[in-house]
Amino acid sequence: MKFEGIYTPLVTPFDKEFAIRRDEFANTIEFLINAGVHGLIVAGTTGEYYAQTMQERVMLMQLASEIIDKRVPLIVGTGAIRTEDSVYFAEQAKAIGANALLVATPPYAYPTSREIALHALAIDRAANLPVMLYNYPGRMCVNMDAEVLNRLGQSPNFCAIKESSGDINRLHDLARDYPHIQLSCGMDDQALEFFAWGARSWVCAGSNFAPEAHIALYQACAVDGDFDKGRRIMSAMLPLMRVLEQGGKFVQCIKHGLTLRGIDCGPPRKPLQPLNKDDKRTLAETIRTMNTTIDRITAESKS
Repeated sequence: MKFEGIYTPLVTPFDKEFAIRRDEFANTIEFLINAGVHGLIVAGTTGEYYAQTMQERVMLMQLASEIIDKRVPLIVGTGAIRTEDSVYFAEQAKAIGANALLVATPPYAYPTSREIALHALAIDRAANLPVMLYNYPGRMCVNMDAEVLNRLGQSPNFCAIKESSGDINRLHDLARDYPHIQLSCGMDDQALEFFAWGARSWVCAGSNFAPEAHIALYQACAVDGDFDKGRRIMSAMLPLMRVLEQGGKFVQCIKHGLTLRGIDCGPPRKPLQPLNKDDKRTLAETIRTMNTTIDRITAESKS
């Protein structure tokens, strides 16, 4: 499978009682497909999979498959501490017609390289679907290092990696030493660098509420090869990326950003708490400034 374009890890809208809002989940999917994103991910970190029951996760992947109806690729996250649970999610994803899996290191367990590889290979055997690996040591504590990647070379299904380590040298190593594994940007403030090193896709939570900006950067860099324009767009996006990352309020910002687009995503599930008024105002002002700047850049390039 070729991963190309903007892949949005869907939020999970909740009502005030923290029940899943299926109507707003459907509205989010329709909004993103109409905006032109290239694929959708269910059960990523942005979707708060860690705060959901197994039944809720299966329901959401089924619902997403029905709504998407093969219009764009659907990737399902298999994140869990126990390998048995990840295998179960992979089997369910195959049953509902998912196009690929997102496979991360089991959190908290602190597995060795060999154990990470055996975990991923167990998922692969159960589902036999294309896999995008998800390297996020900031949350998982360990890297998918060379030993992991070499062991996973046993299966051609491991065809991409969402790299979220933030280590620019790691990006260089992946591009140079593992050309058979497609690079996908998983570190938003390094998107320009990822595209310069050959990445063709970007898994970006901010595209939930700002798909136009993320698509514009992808189009400029990965499609048109216009890195001068790309640098200008990236410069306009950096203030938003800083707001999203500061204060540990990433998911809350993503959900409120989509609420600003008219889709009420509600609060995050506990232990996370909603944004306060000052945070909401700062986010709204930052988005407005970014959009104005990118609109000007896009208009100039057309004239």
